[in-house]
Amino acid sequence: MSAQPLTPSGRVTNLNLERMLSPEKFKAAFRNHPAGVAVITAEGPDGPAGMTVSSVISVSAEPPLLVFSLSSASGATQALSKAGTVVIHLLGADQVELARTFATSGIDRFANVKWTRLPTGEPVLPASPVWMRGYIVESMTAGSSTVVAVQVVDAQIPDANEQPGNPLVYHSRVWHHLGDHSRIDF
Repeated sequence: MSAQPLTPSGRVTNLNLERMLSPEKFKAAFRNHPAGVAVITAEGPDGPAGMTVSSVISVSAEPPLLVFSLSSASGATQALSKAGTVVIHLLGADQVELARTFATSGIDRFANVKWTRLPTGEPVLPASPVWMRGYIVESMTAGSSTVVAVQVVDAQIPDANEQPGNPLVYHSRVWHHLGDHSRIDF
């Protein structure tokens, strides 16, 4: 195996595409890695846009930053990636129908769900136990997706005394929920 040319920062400059892992094997590897489920919404040029994602991760607490990726296969990607602001809804297990609706292609995803607008204009799903509104501060094309970085400026979070409910998780092409039944004590 020959060494790949590197930049001064140590990054590979010339990838051998014949040696890449197949998309099928890559998807199979991640199928066994559970992820939280979120719906991203924004005001698009033709009205509200939204999609279900399982790629939201926190990046920094100071300033509060998160990232997510948008698949190029989704019809909502263009509107979401061009928006100045987005709302990230972290879904609970009782919002599985909401997740399914926003994961379905070719429909008006807002037609049969309860939603409203924030005072700043973005569409928000009040059934979501946690939502965060933020400004898109960076985006980049990464393969067939767009990675979006968001600085969070507002949020709805349950009070400390409130039970937030069990989170919705996606694993091996199936919706799951976490709760006391799945707790591992040491």
